[in-house]
Amino acid sequence: MTAKSHHQHVEAQFGDRAQAYLSSAVHATGHDLQRLSKRLSATPESCVLDLGCGAGHASFIAAEQVRNVVAYDLSSQMLDVVKRTASERGYSHLKTEQGYAESLPFPDETFDIVISRYSAHHWHDVGQALREVKRVLKPAGAVIFMDVSSPGNAVLDIWLQTIEALRDTSHVRDYSPGEWLNMFTKAGLMINRVTQDRLSLEFSNWVTRMRTPETLVTAIRAYQQSASDEVKRYYMLQDDGSFTSDTLFIEAYKA
Repeated sequence: MTAKSHHQHVEAQFGDRAQAYLSSAVHATGHDLQRLSKRLSATPESCVLDLGCGAGHASFIAAEQVRNVVAYDLSSQMLDVVKRTASERGYSHLKTEQGYAESLPFPDETFDIVISRYSAHHWHDVGQALREVKRVLKPAGAVIFMDVSSPGNAVLDIWLQTIEALRDTSHVRDYSPGEWLNMFTKAGLMINRVTQDRLSLEFSNWVTRMRTPETLVTAIRAYQQSASDEVKRYYMLQDDGSFTSDTLFIEAYKA
């Protein structure tokens, strides 16, 4: 699959689900958004890029704290939802821009801070996207990434990637902390803090939000039921299919 075809697939998967993501409690709330708000409150004059903004929850948090925000996403329908909601909330300093994470349409050293939440696991080439992040950041600019992460253990990793791909065929990979460190370092972005957390996912809402076809929902349930005791314990797998994933809150800066 080429980069272009994957990008088109991501847009097709998420375009008509924008409203569902705006109203999703998983996306609209969380310790990570509280943490993000606190971090951004220290830099009120900043210009912030939200990379892969989705329905805009991180963008809206940023708009409450900083001078300018650009909400950037591949999906035009997601951006329409962000634009409409920003207008309703009075965020006139929040603008939207469409494009790929791997090719940003901004001049060098445009932004003080780049943030991203629950998006990078869909990107075709995270390493290239991070190099673009470094390019558009001002000297010593900050980076804050939030995403689901893999525990790194091979057995636990393959289980997570499999149910993610069955639920959402645009999924690429949930990266482990070690993989994130490697990608950030190679891009010239130095990680100075990583905060780990856990995210509980209610199964019915999780598959409904993505409109996962019933045949794939059945496949996920069968795969869950065949899981080892190790997997069931780690992911706190429930009888109804609900489970708990790891998340990372990564803070870095342009070296």
